[in-house]
Amino acid sequence: MPDTIFVDTSLDVVEQTFPIALGRFDPAAKPTGLVIVDEVNGFCTVGAGPLAPASPNEQVSRMIAETVALARRFEAAEWPILAFLDTHIPGKAEPPYPPHCEIGTGQENLVAELEWLGAAPNATLVRKDCINGFIGAIKPDGSNLLLEWIAGNGLKSVLVVGICTDICVMDFVLTLLSARNHGMAASLEDVVVYEPACATYDLPPQVACDLGLPETAAHPQRQAHRVGLYLMASRGALLAGELA
Repeated sequence: MPDTIFVDTSLDVVEQTFPIALGRFDPAAKPTGLVIVDEVNGFCTVGAGPLAPASPNEQVSRMIAETVALARRFEAAEWPILAFLDTHIPGKAEPPYPPHCEIGTGQENLVAELEWLGAAPNATLVRKDCINGFIGAIKPDGSNLLLEWIAGNGLKSVLVVGICTDICVMDFVLTLLSARNHGMAASLEDVVVYEPACATYDLPPQVACDLGLPETAAHPQRQAHRVGLYLMASRGALLAGELA
């Protein structure tokens, strides 16, 4: 009797339930800025903290490689780049997550492949102490570094990449879309999410159970990534699978 083959169809169900369409985007067609969300050690470097991958992760590795290539392209063209870095005062991480990316741990710094952005003349680095980069960019006087960056560069499009697709990336994109719709984002027209350079974390149900976590802590990577993309598109973001 042949061995029984079990096929996991959960991703198929998610893809059928939440359809998305990845288009082609040309960042040279109109003034475009690149926003990199939280590609820091604490979320991307193996073993670098409680929210970092426990082992090499294909989706995260792809995200970093795609982001580096994209950032180099923007650097060569002297187009603006803004990178958010999740950064927390020790003991004051945003709930419901455990302490992470605390100042002085190194978790709060860009991954090694993107460290060069710190010296790039066209790059702006913004440290944020919350999930939502738009909120994290608010200054003490109420002005917003992100909106100033958009207006100062006369941007009509923002190209967004980073981690996590369904958490920090999604919260940022949805808030920026609302700001655009209410005329708060200068001349901004399009918010584009480049799927190959986005990723999220993987915590299958069984692994969550083995760690003693509640069932609700489960976070299957591919399914969560898909749902994040779907929700952003449903609110007006453009999804790109390739760039001109």
